[in-house]
Amino acid sequence: MLSVIRSNVIDLPTNLSLSYLWCGGFMISSFLIVQVVSGVILSLLYVADSALSFGCVLSLTSEGLFIWFVRYSHIWGVTFIFLLFFLHMGRALYYGSYSKLGVWNVGFVLYLLMMVEAFLGYILPWHQMSYWAATVLTSILQSIPVVGGALYKFVVGGFSVTNVTLVRVFSAHVCLAFIILGVSVMHLFYLHRSGSNNPLFISGGYSDIVAFHSFFTYKDGFMLFVLFTIFFLFMLVSPDYVLDVESYVEADPLVTPVSIKPEWYFLAFYAMLRSVESKVGGLFLVLCFLFVLWLPTVNRSSCYSVPRQIFFWSGVCLFMILSYLGACHPEVPYVLVSKITSLLIVLLVGSYKGLWVSPYSGGLFYGFSFSRAS
Repeated sequence: MLSVIRSNVIDLPTNLSLSYLWCGGFMISSFLIVQVVSGVILSLLYVADSALSFGCVLSLTSEGLFIWFVRYSHIWGVTFIFLLFFLHMGRALYYGSYSKLGVWNVGFVLYLLMMVEAFLGYILPWHQMSYWAATVLTSILQSIPVVGGALYKFVVGGFSVTNVTLVRVFSAHVCLAFIILGVSVMHLFYLHRSGSNNPLFISGGYSDIVAFHSFFTYKDGFMLFVLFTIFFLFMLVSPDYVLDVESYVEADPLVTPVSIKPEWYFLAFYAMLRSVESKVGGLFLVLCFLFVLWLPTVNRSSCYSVPRQIFFWSGVCLFMILSYLGACHPEVPYVLVSKITSLLIVLLVGSYKGLWVSPYSGGLFYGFSFSRAS
């Protein structure tokens, strides 16, 4: 066991040119541990009952300083995880790290699982926004041809979102957290098997190397200290900043909020979903975007191509615009702009990966071209 830890943490040969952008994986892992530990503590205090859940969650803030700290650590932790996820995936897209099939595929699955986990956790407080977000998003399942009705009943446990749904969501939320931990270990395994990419896209991931400790342990440790400082400042100065006003209103199936919207990290996808009049069409548009985002092609780093940089930053701007539109009320002109922006970002990401395809290299594509230095 000690030899495995030593070979993967202390003596791991690492490219000397890695910048602070390559600290993202360690940051995400650290905040994931915070989420699991705080989540386990909260699961011991939570009551999965539609009549008691809302009051139970609100009472946690008055139980004592420790429980208050645990609850808000869990709330702010998911915000930092998704912020780091976007930076991590953006760096991978910019520098062409998605050419490593094993690392990219497992990492993309990890991102999808994390989105599901965050959505399940958002339902648990059973306030107005969480209840209606669950109602709106699960209703999309009913629009799926042939299997939609059966799939919807299987997920929500009936004909609508009820107490049965809440119990299922709580169980799935707890179990999925440990699955995510396992997938994270797989992601790390593939990364260490093939070696990290580097800013200059040098064809030897283990060339010009240093041992991971102490050069990169100090580097990652410094970044972790900075992020945790920012994390605690936000949590202590403005703990409710990431919470919606409807978070303090108990779920009422008879009263629909004026504007239903999910958390900020889902807003871009939500804008895509509602930009198409048909629920199936909106779902298809989101799946198209996720497909082109996942599609692993063989591309060199964007630092060698100004047009690719323009495409990349244009895509980032479009994603931010969609996030803003997702928070707007679904009316003219926001729906039309969402539709145009959604189509543009799908075409842009597809072009970004398809127009600059490098000559095929099996070893590079599968992530095994990098051999350890002796």
